[in-house]
Amino acid sequence: MTELDAKPGLDGVIAAAKQAPGRGLPPVHLWNPAHSGEIDIVITADGRWVHEGATINRAPLVRLFSTVLRRDPDGYWLVTPVEKMKITVEDAPFIATALDAGVDAKGRPLLRFSTNVGDEVEAGPDHLIRVEIDPATQEPRPYLHVRRGLEALISRPVFYELVEMAVERDGTLGVESAGAWFPIGPAEAPVS
Repeated sequence: MTELDAKPGLDGVIAAAKQAPGRGLPPVHLWNPAHSGEIDIVITADGRWVHEGATINRAPLVRLFSTVLRRDPDGYWLVTPVEKMKITVEDAPFIATALDAGVDAKGRPLLRFSTNVGDEVEAGPDHLIRVEIDPATQEPRPYLHVRRGLEALISRPVFYELVEMAVERDGTLGVESAGAWFPIGPAEAPVS
């Protein structure tokens, strides 16, 4: 696929996203523009951002778009002060691609995740980890809350790291971070 450069129709989104200082996030949760529409952008289940069939290969552009992404009850939107454009998200908009385990200031376990769009997220009471079971495959689908209803699918290698550090509590395997406990699956029954 070809690399996508900024195309007409995306200019407003790009301009609004660039207004955020540094790596800060624009206050998209406060913006309620009157104009809305749809744009042919899909965030695929594997985390690729695709516009009109072409993968957006420029990481800085994907990061820029991710900063103006919002989830409303009726779907996912790229939001600026003057317009919002509905996009399609096949699963979660982000992928947790790396995990760093440490301790917080209180000496408690701390799990810090990095996403494919450059977010750093510390799991805890405000950033929950949840695991669903895929009904078709019966495989776990783990997610991390990133911000304002936006989640990251925890990649398989990162989930394996979580499983390796999991401990059992009352028949459930889980991990702790920032004082919160996150169940990730049932403990295996002992083999007789």
